[in-house]
Amino acid sequence: MTGKVYLVGAGCGDPELITWKGLNLLRKCDVVLYDDLAAPKLLEEVKAGCELIFAGKRYGKHSLPQNETNALLVQKAKEGKMIVRLKGGDPFVFGRGGEEILALQAENVPYEVVSGVTSSIAVPAAAGIPVTHRKTARSFHVITGHTAENGKGAVTENLDVLAKLEGTLVFLMGLHHLEEITQGLLADGKDPGTPAAVISQGTTPYQRTVRGNLGELAEMVRAAELKAPAVIVVGETAGLDFSRTIPRPLYGKKIGVTGTKSVTRKLRDRLEELGAAVTEMDYSVLTPYRENMNLERALKKAGEYSWVVLTSPNGVESFFDYLKKLKLDVRKLVGLQFAVIGTGTAAALEKRGVYASYLPEKYNVESFAEGLCKKVNKNEKILILRAEQGSDVLTEKLDTAELHYTDVKIYDIRVDDDKRKDALSGVQDMDFITFASGSGVRGFLEDGGAIPAKTKIVCIGDSTQKMLQKYGYADMLVAEKFNVDGVVEMIVKEVEQ
Repeated sequence: MTGKVYLVGAGCGDPELITWKGLNLLRKCDVVLYDDLAAPKLLEEVKAGCELIFAGKRYGKHSLPQNETNALLVQKAKEGKMIVRLKGGDPFVFGRGGEEILALQAENVPYEVVSGVTSSIAVPAAAGIPVTHRKTARSFHVITGHTAENGKGAVTENLDVLAKLEGTLVFLMGLHHLEEITQGLLADGKDPGTPAAVISQGTTPYQRTVRGNLGELAEMVRAAELKAPAVIVVGETAGLDFSRTIPRPLYGKKIGVTGTKSVTRKLRDRLEELGAAVTEMDYSVLTPYRENMNLERALKKAGEYSWVVLTSPNGVESFFDYLKKLKLDVRKLVGLQFAVIGTGTAAALEKRGVYASYLPEKYNVESFAEGLCKKVNKNEKILILRAEQGSDVLTEKLDTAELHYTDVKIYDIRVDDDKRKDALSGVQDMDFITFASGSGVRGFLEDGGAIPAKTKIVCIGDSTQKMLQKYGYADMLVAEKFNVDGVVEMIVKEVEQ
C-alpha cells in the first residue's frame, strides 16, 4: 500500500508556533524529513521508533539536494509509511513545497499540505513591527532575498518596481545580500530615510534586532554582526515599536540544565516560559534495574514493612514501573507509610495517588534521616528504594538509632560520554548551569570537567552543594525549595537583583 505525505509548516523559530493539526500529525507519523529551521524541540514529540531524516537547507549548504529529498518522500511513501515533511515557516512561502508536490503527483502519492506560520509575518511581529498598519501600510510584499537559479544567489525581483511600492517590503533569506538589496532600492529611488530593520533568529530567545533607516541599515547590521536566519523589513511600519509588554525576566539568558531527561525536560519548559535559551545537558542517563531480585523479594513481603523511603522523583517512577512489571496490585501497599526527601519527590508520589507521611522541613539527607529516626518505632521495618549512588548518611544514622531497614538499589545513573563532551563544550557559553544531584556534579566534573568562572552555578540540596565544594567550587546559588520551582525562583531572583 502507498503511504501518505503531509507537508507540514513548522512555524518559525519558536516551536509553539506550529499548528495543532501539524503537531498531531507529527505525533502519529512513521517518518519525519525535517528542515534546518524547524525547531529541534518539535522532534521530541514523535512516537518511539519514528525515523528522523535531516533534509535541511541553509545558505551555501544543503544536506540533501532537492531532487534527493523528492525521491526520498516517494520512496518512503511507497513503503506504506505515513510521512511528515516538516518545513520551516510555511511550505509554500519559499519552502519548495510546490516542487515536492509535483514529485508526489508524478508518482500518484497521496499528500496534504498543512499551513504554517510564516516568518514574513511572525518575525517582524516578534520584534514589534506590524507588516501592515492603517494609513501607514495597507499592503505588504514578501520577496526572496536570493535564488540559486541564476547561479549567483542574487535578488530575483526588479528592485525598481519594489522601490516604488508604498507597502511594507519583507525580504526572507536575504542577509547575505543585504547591501545589494538596500543599494538597489536606493538607486531606484527609495528614500534613504525610509525606516528599516533586520531581525536575526526571530521568535527565539536569541533574537536580535537592528533598526535604522534604509541608507544606513547595511552598515549597522555589519557592525552588529547579525547571523542568519534573518528577516529584512523596509517601510514605514519598521519605524513602529509594538514590542511585547508582558515581562519575561529570563529573556535571552543562556542556561544549561543537567540531570536525567525527566529533570531537564521539566526545568527547560519552565525556564523557556520565562524567555531563557535553554540547553538540555542530559548526560546523566537513568538505568532502572529490570531484574531486581532484592526488590522483588521485598515487595512480596511488603506486609513486613511499615515505611517506604523514596529519595527522588526517579525513584518514585522506577518503583511504580517495577510494580507494573511484576503485576503487583497497589493494594499490597495498604498500611505502608511513605517518607520522601523534597517536594519534587512528594509531587511525583502524589501523581500516583499516594501522599507522603513524612517530608522533612529541610530538604537534605541529614535532616531527613534525623527526622525519620524520630518517626519510626524500634519494632517497625523500613524499605529504602533509591539510586546506586545513594548517600551513606541515611543508613549510618539508621544504624546508630538501631532501626531495622532493607536498602534496595532500584536504578543506576550512568554517564553518556558523548553528551558529556557536548555539555562541557556548551557550558563555555552559558550564563547559568544547574545541578539537581551530587551524581550529576560528579559526572560533569570528573576526569577534568570544569565550569567557567563567568557561569553561575545553581544547585538543589546540601548534598549537591557539598559535591560541588569537593571539586573546588565555593560560589553557587542553592535553591531554597528542593524542586524545579526552587531552581527557577533562584535564577529569576539572581537576574532581577
